Amino acid sequence: MISYEETLLDIAKSNENLVVMTAENRAAIRGLPNKMPDRFIDVGIAEQTMIGAAAGLAKRGRIPVVHALSTFLTLRAFEFIRTDVGIANLPVKLVGGVPGFLSDGNGPTHQAIEDIALMRGIPNMNVFCPANALELVDGMRQIIDDPSPWYVRYNAAPASHESNEPFQIGKAEVISEGMDVGILVYGFLLKEALVAKELLEKSGLSVTLVNVRTPKPIDKDAVLKAARETRLLVTVEDHFITGGLYSIVSELLVHEQTPVNVLPLALKTWFKPALLPDVLEYEGFTGEKIFEQVNAYIKDASHTML
Repeated sequence: MISYEETLLDIAKSNENLVVMTAENRAAIRGLPNKMPDRFIDVGIAEQTMIGAAAGLAKRGRIPVVHALSTFLTLRAFEFIRTDVGIANLPVKLVGGVPGFLSDGNGPTHQAIEDIALMRGIPNMNVFCPANALELVDGMRQIIDDPSPWYVRYNAAPASHESNEPFQIGKAEVISEGMDVGILVYGFLLKEALVAKELLEKSGLSVTLVNVRTPKPIDKDAVLKAARETRLLVTVEDHFITGGLYSIVSELLVHEQTPVNVLPLALKTWFKPALLPDVLEYEGFTGEKIFEQVNAYIKDASHTML
């Protein structure tokens, strides 16, 4: 499989306007400075400067793909993204490293778990949360060609399933369809949602599983279909409960006047730093833990299943 770095280099060969930028975050693009030196810019630890420079380059017809740790990109440079990129609707592509649980051993200062809420709140800005490296590479080609600004949660994880649906902006991947439980998820947690789906099916429940891919623009048809054809929607995300997938889905359901039980599995505060498997176990986001929470909700007599 072609890597993310190789994908950018390949696109750059056919698109002379592509410029790669970083705020001293080269983990995914270490080989590019030597391969495209005239179009690689490292501004150092200066995210605001990088966004301002990227906006200026975009005004000159370039397509900047900028890289920084997600938390500093979306928080430290937020006002620059909002004002220089969002208001101007410039084709700057923001790639955030170690988002969500992927920052595992890092503390709250490095945990980007409000990034989707911040970025989707900016008019014109879109959000892409690939489930794995294959989806990241598949989606980046379309995102770079798209004239809008984008925020991308970088994810280099190996694929956990074989997708039959090529990436399409605003189109979710429907992995399975069922009548009892609908699971909506994005990013690397799809791997855990697949495990939960199998366990739920073994318990006798039929499951709809949707890989949301782009929380903005959200695939309204896929979400509403899952809501209308199942008795319980479950949103799974490594993000604060406020502003992320649960909020997006709730807004859509209210707007469309679609009643359904919704169980949000999200964070209410910062997570405890640890190795990734331990983080997932402690915070309740392994496939087994997701299954247990869904099963407990269904069996709780206080919940009237619609």
